[in-house]
Amino acid sequence: MIICKVVGNVWATRKKDELSGEKLMVVQRLDIEEKGSDEVFVAVDCVGAGIGEQVLVTTGSSARMALRNHEAPVDASIVAIIDEVQAQV
Repeated sequence: MIICKVVGNVWATRKKDELSGEKLMVVQRLDIEEKGSDEVFVAVDCVGAGIGEQVLVTTGSSARMALRNHEAPVDASIVAIIDEVQAQV
């Protein structure tokens, strides 16, 4: 799983039927010090996240499982809104 920050959203009037009704968000990967990286990608929002929130993103086949639709063309899903991160580095 990846810690990210929601930086925007994607509006798509035409998309695969499996994505109908799903909210697409633009997320930026964060490092442990909450600094943004150059990696920005789109993830399906499963939890109702908003712009500016830190979220937990899962990728690959786990992203489809989060949607409960194994046929959806999804590579990344937001599965949690982060309240706090504690780490010793």
